Amino acid sequence: MSLVDTVLGRRLASWESEHAKIGPLSGVPVLGLDGLASAAYGPEAALTILIPLGAVGLRYIGPITILILFLLTILYLSYRQTIAAYPNGGGSYVVAKENLGMRFGLLAAASLLLDYVLNVAVAISAGVGALVSAVPPLHEYILPLCLGILALIAIVNLRGVRESSVAFGIPTYVFVTSLGAVIVIGVVKTIVSGGHPQAVVPPPPLMPALGAASVWLLLRSFASGCTAMTGVEAVSNGVPLFKEPAVDHARRALTIIVGILGCFLAGIAFLSRAYGIGAMNQIHRGYQSVLSSLVAAVVGRGAFYYVTLASILMVLALSANTSFAGFPRLCRIIAEDDFLPHALANVGRRLVYSGGIITLSVLAGLLLIIFGGITDRLIPLFAVGAFGAFTLSQAGMVMHWKRTDPRGHWHALVINIVGAVATSVALAVIIIAKFVEGAWIILLLIPAIYVLFHFIKRHYEFVARQMNVGTAADLSIDREPPVVVVPIKRWDNLTAKALRFAATISDDVIAVHAVTDKKKADELREEWTQHVEHPLQRSGARAPELVMLPSPYRRLFAPIVTYVDKLRQEHRGVIAVILPDLVEGRWWEYLLHTHRADVLRSLLLLRGNQQVVVISVPWYLERRGRRGSEVNADRSWPPRRDERRIPVAK
Repeated sequence: MSLVDTVLGRRLASWESEHAKIGPLSGVPVLGLDGLASAAYGPEAALTILIPLGAVGLRYIGPITILILFLLTILYLSYRQTIAAYPNGGGSYVVAKENLGMRFGLLAAASLLLDYVLNVAVAISAGVGALVSAVPPLHEYILPLCLGILALIAIVNLRGVRESSVAFGIPTYVFVTSLGAVIVIGVVKTIVSGGHPQAVVPPPPLMPALGAASVWLLLRSFASGCTAMTGVEAVSNGVPLFKEPAVDHARRALTIIVGILGCFLAGIAFLSRAYGIGAMNQIHRGYQSVLSSLVAAVVGRGAFYYVTLASILMVLALSANTSFAGFPRLCRIIAEDDFLPHALANVGRRLVYSGGIITLSVLAGLLLIIFGGITDRLIPLFAVGAFGAFTLSQAGMVMHWKRTDPRGHWHALVINIVGAVATSVALAVIIIAKFVEGAWIILLLIPAIYVLFHFIKRHYEFVARQMNVGTAADLSIDREPPVVVVPIKRWDNLTAKALRFAATISDDVIAVHAVTDKKKADELREEWTQHVEHPLQRSGARAPELVMLPSPYRRLFAPIVTYVDKLRQEHRGVIAVILPDLVEGRWWEYLLHTHRADVLRSLLLLRGNQQVVVISVPWYLERRGRRGSEVNADRSWPPRRDERRIPVAK
């Protein structure tokens, strides 16, 4: 078994795709980790903005959470309809494209792609934040830990959807069970104590209030708390991942995800106020996340604390998996419309879109490096893209119902109208509240990605025009053979093989040598006379011409490229350049050679002339168990007269 098979698993056949699909319970760890894990950083993001208010700020977390839950309910009802209306996936992009037009579809796509990348960075950084809360000595290694977790998640996803559901299923359900138990215990204690529970481990004291609450501060807190809803889109993007009936299974998965998330958000907000738990600055030593303080206050710092914190860490870090499920599939749909490179639409060895997974990993890694893996630095960039996509999706569904049958679907139309208004208002609040903190970057990136989409589309349109034959293809063979140019370094087996092939396609063969060393050039001339000219003259054949190209500055490629350009101007026919190419059998052998043929091939192709054809003639280095002559099918020089030209059909 190869190293690639060991790391990524065996290659799957296309007929195994149905077996690789998932059910609703498996869909929770694949598509719901982002939504579930946002319970760990969404409330904390809202509480972080309320830090200047001290203990007074906890009064506002309840109303803010109620608004967030209202929006979450609207999004849930809307995406249930989207799943049924668009069972092939695509989410906001497909909905906006088909109902609002391609421009709005591309804006939704740009917003979603950015949101997916940011989700990976935020999820992993928040997970590492939970880790350093439990193990403070690891604080100095935040960035390496983030990048290591990113690499692990990427490898698991490259192994396939079913593999990721199995790998992430256990920590997901441990997280749901343990945090759910903490919330239930905390709520019971609060009710029994009359609203004033006694903390097992007192949370860090809240700082004194630095000022009074303002509308601006509360809007900022709401905007940060909205990051708790960024994973709702994923299920509608990934409907094709589910087994049949895919729509029913996707809806059940969405219901499970939203139901658990809503309970967590409400429970955390309720217990934060009851136990007096606020947020802390992640940069400072001694940092404790809100959930770390909450679990310690409810059940203490015993074994259950560490099990719960470990599950929170794993789910936070692994919640990036939602993006790894949604981003590649969205890229595939956009690429099929020619707005992204076609390579992103290719299915990889494990029936996943490997190009999208690798692209997402690289972009998220760059974000983590730029922002040092600190969650608070990334949060201001978050949610703008998600709510932009939400708004366009809601508006698109409104147009969908109006176009199909507004009377028969009046309840669905009302839900989407309310959703469009609510998400657009939330988007405006998020942009205004987070603009100075970094949201302006997203507002610049979305139009930039939109422009990139159109640039790629224009390129594919240009290629299509070039490739369009328009008339019946003319496959008649040109009676005039090409002029063949063979760049050579010395007389050896590689040169002989290239010349032998050149002789089969034309009698007009020219060998060229860039003279950088006069002594070696003279030796080549003597060997040429001895091994090429004399044997061919004795057999009555025409010998190829050897042209010495002076190169006083020891330039290897420019003289040859210039000579080919000169031939092209003198001859109307095809100029075939045959490159002798040494092929190494082992990776370390590749490092020991200059690969001049590759450089010359690139230089010739970049000239962009249809008259010049570049052909590679390889010589394979001897492998174990095979002689070099066997590998290269070598024959004696010079070639027989009957081998020199390919027969041409009359």
